[in-house]
Amino acid sequence: MRGHETYDPDEPRLRDRLHVTTAAGETWRCLRCGTFVPGPARRTGPADHAPEVPRGRLLRDLVIMRLLAVERLVRGLFLLAAGILIIGLRHSQESLQARFDDEMPLLRPLAEQVGWNIDDSKMVQWIERSFTLSTTTIVWIGIAVIVYAASQFVEAGGLWFMKRWGEYFAVVVTSVFLPVEIYELTERVTVVRLLLLTVNVAAVVWLVWSKRLFGVRGGGAAYHAEHHAESLLTVERAAATASVGR
Repeated sequence: MRGHETYDPDEPRLRDRLHVTTAAGETWRCLRCGTFVPGPARRTGPADHAPEVPRGRLLRDLVIMRLLAVERLVRGLFLLAAGILIIGLRHSQESLQARFDDEMPLLRPLAEQVGWNIDDSKMVQWIERSFTLSTTTIVWIGIAVIVYAASQFVEAGGLWFMKRWGEYFAVVVTSVFLPVEIYELTERVTVVRLLLLTVNVAAVVWLVWSKRLFGVRGGGAAYHAEHHAESLLTVERAAATASVGR
């Protein structure tokens, strides 16, 4: 789906194995699928700077990173919709309050049947408090939610494309909101809150450990050395395959 990945390494012994001259011109062996592709190589440079073709653990890391990116994208879309909705309600407080007051007597019998004390509900209290907010305050709350949504989109992009800055950004942003999620659990434990907290804690721990962030397990130097080694292995593997094929 991503197309052929041909590479012209600086090392002559590797270059000779990946390059063939035919009647149609020069051809290069694809690092991804092993097919010889007519035309010049897409990139060139030292073998340990070649594009990675993830396999094994690196492929598993790629899958996990992209699952996290999708989760952040979905969360960002919900937050964006919520922020727009909040701003859109800034001139509708009186009508919403009237409707809320009309519906409350109908909800009380149902709440009593399921054992929900509606008068002490934090959600109900927040809704009632929102009716007293000024238009400016509501707009600022909506803007804050939209900014948070934007941070989720940035995080999703960084994780999807496996950028180093995206890994740091994801850890920092997620960690900032962990205390809020823990506080929410002290107020009331729900499956959704517990699941979100578990996912976020696991994401932070996994990113810091597997991506060697903040100096963990050798830090950035070890991280780049690992990926240079994987790039070199990718070229060596393709060159060895080409040698066997001949």
